[in-house]
Formats: sequence, C-alpha cells, structure tokens
Amino acid sequence: MGSELIFRGHETQPVDDAYSPKPHKPWLSVTRPIRYMLREQRLVFVLVGVMIATLFFTLVPTSTSHSSSPSSVPLPISYFEHESTVPAYQHRSMVMHSVGKVPLGIKRKGLRIVVTGGAGFVGSHLVDRLMARGDSVIVVDNFFTGRKENVMHHFGNPRFELLRHDVVEPLLLEVDQIYHLACPASPVHYKFNPTNVVGTLNMLGLAKRVGARFLLTSTSEVYGDPLQHPQKETYWGNVNPIGVRSCYDEGKRTAETLTMDYHRGAGVEVRIARIFNTYGPRMCLDDGRVVSNFVAQALRKEPLTVYGDGKQTRSFQYVSDLVEGLIRLMEGEHVGPFNLGNPGEFTMLELAKVVQETIDPDARIEYRPNTEDDPHKRKPDISRAKELLGWEPKVDLRKGLPLMVSDFRQRIFGDHKEQATVA
Repeated sequence: MGSELIFRGHETQPVDDAYSPKPHKPWLSVTRPIRYMLREQRLVFVLVGVMIATLFFTLVPTSTSHSSSPSSVPLPISYFEHESTVPAYQHRSMVMHSVGKVPLGIKRKGLRIVVTGGAGFVGSHLVDRLMARGDSVIVVDNFFTGRKENVMHHFGNPRFELLRHDVVEPLLLEVDQIYHLACPASPVHYKFNPTNVVGTLNMLGLAKRVGARFLLTSTSEVYGDPLQHPQKETYWGNVNPIGVRSCYDEGKRTAETLTMDYHRGAGVEVRIARIFNTYGPRMCLDDGRVVSNFVAQALRKEPLTVYGDGKQTRSFQYVSDLVEGLIRLMEGEHVGPFNLGNPGEFTMLELAKVVQETIDPDARIEYRPNTEDDPHKRKPDISRAKELLGWEPKVDLRKGLPLMVSDFRQRIFGDHKEQATVA
C-alpha cells in the first residue's frame, strides 16, 4: 500500500485567543522588600541610623527627665501655674509662667517682654531689672515724657529693642508679658495728653491675640479725695468725674474696668497695681510733682512752692521698691488690684523740711493757692501686698532722697554748662 502525503495548508488552524496570566506567587510580597533592602546595602544604612538615634537619646536626656530629677534647682524667679482651665491660645504663655526646674549650670529661659512707656521714669528702671535677669525687652514709647537717655545704656544689646510708637495706635508683637506703663502721670502732662483708655484697650487686644500676661499700672488717684484713711483696695473712692484731674482719675478707673472685663470675658491673664507717689533718679525735672518740684527748686536756689496750707499728706516710695513690687505682681498668681506704696506719711511742710536738710537749709518756703481737687490725705494700706506678694518697701525717704538729688544735680548743672558752652 503506497504512502500518501496530504497537504492541509489551505485549512485554517483553530487558535485559542484566551489570555492565561502567570500563576500567582504568594511569597512575592515578602521576598520583593527583602531583595530591595539587600540591594545596594540599604539595610546597613538603616541599621546605622537606628544605632545613631539610640546613642543620641541615651546620652542626651530630654528636659522632661531633668525637670523631674531631684538634683535640679528651682528657677531664680518664681512662677506660678494656674489651677483653673486656661484657653488654648494662652498655652505658650502659661508654659513660660509655670513652676519648673532646669539642670544645674543652665540658666532660666528669658521671656520676651514689652514695656510701654519704657523710656520714662519708672519704665526705664523696670527695663533695667528685666534686662539684668536675662529677658528680651521691647520698649514702646512716644517720648512725650520719656527720654532716650534713660535707656541708651542698653543700645547695642541684642536683647533690647526700642520702638517710637504711640500706644493709641494698634501694635502687633509676639511677646510673653506686657507691662503697660504708658501714660503721663503728672498734672502738667496728663491734662494735655491723656492716653489711659485707648492705649489700654490696644494693649489688652494685643495680650488677647498672643496670649500674653498683662499688667496695668493704675494709680492711687482712683481713690480721688478719699474718705477712708489709709486706703484699702476694697475702697471705691471719692472722685469728681468732671474735675480738672478727672481725665487721669477716671481714665485709670476705666482702664481697670477694661482690664477686668478682658480677664472675665476673654480669659486674658491680667494684673493690676495701684501706684502711690514714687520718686527717684530720672524723674522729669519740671513735671509739677511735689518731690521733683522741691528738689529742682532747692538746687536752683528758688523758693519751695507749697500749695495751700501745706498740711496735705502724701506717701513717698523709692522707685526700686516699686519695680520690685511690679515684678512680684507680674510673676505671682494674684490678679489684684494691689496698693504699691510706702505707708510712711508726710505733710508737704514735712517734706519741704527733709529737702531743706538734704540740699539747702536756707531754702525758703513760698505759699500759693491750692489746686483744684487736690486730695487732702493719701496713704496706702499695703497689708494685702505683704500677705500675698511678700512685698513691702525697703528705702525710706531720708535714704532715697539723696540718690535722687545726686541725679538732679548732675542733670541741672550739666545742662547749664552745656548751654553756657553753646552761648
């Protein structure tokens, strides 16, 4: 039987078009990352990084562990932590104010503080104290009564800034504390340029925005011509609301009202100090206040002007005592208000006698008609400040006055020499 070749090229062969994927490999999700780590020594770098991080955190413990260590020392400045719930925007400020400890050899962290009116009499002495303890200070002053000479010795210090600005205009800063001192304090000046209400409102707004603690320097003038003697913080005062001094008296009372409203309504941390008569170096020479008047007149060989019968009483504290009280109030946990003054009481004639003993025994006294709404008596009750702040004045009038006289003598006769040279 013969073989037969059959050609079937013209017949179409059936083709299976269905796609068949590769079989699933369950171990691939495990082996692929392993191959990636082993490739180019990546695993070595990861292990080295872990070892470095472990070594770093072992040798350099966190500040939290130091804070709980019994070998740590307390901060040199007392801070107090509120027990009540604090709004979130105050968290940064509360951290700065809370009680804490730092390791030996490490200084306390300085605060960023703004002092309005910081180029003035009291403000410049406050700035000196804050700078000395290591804080960063921003002085805001329009130089209506302040002087650049009062803070020039801080120029060049990287922790010191000076802004020429009037607080009646808004100001944007990032700070931890606000000492609000900006306001003319003598009748000669505040009758011309009262700034209590608007400036205080702006500074309270700043404190609210940045969560800063706010201290208002109010005045004993809120008591007016007091019917209570000595004056306690609970006394509401006896003020003429339309008198020539009312722009200052009522302005400060309104400033206290605003401060407490921001505290109660917006949760702003506030402090209120009621300052009584203060004297010392850097006072304005001719601002109309009795101590500066008497000292300048005695040095210039002029009569000491006593208004009325001279039996009005005042209490005089040295500026360093006031600064200490302000700082204790700011760092403490009590809102206030607190009377800050020296309870030693002098009549105007007794003060004139002390000035005569200190400068010129031959200085004569000249009587003039009394001014309108001049308080008859003024003496602080500081028992609250003693109890809650641990503060009381240390410098009496006969020790502090010579220090002020030395400063006035240099400024008065120095100015005269300069004028003579120019002439």
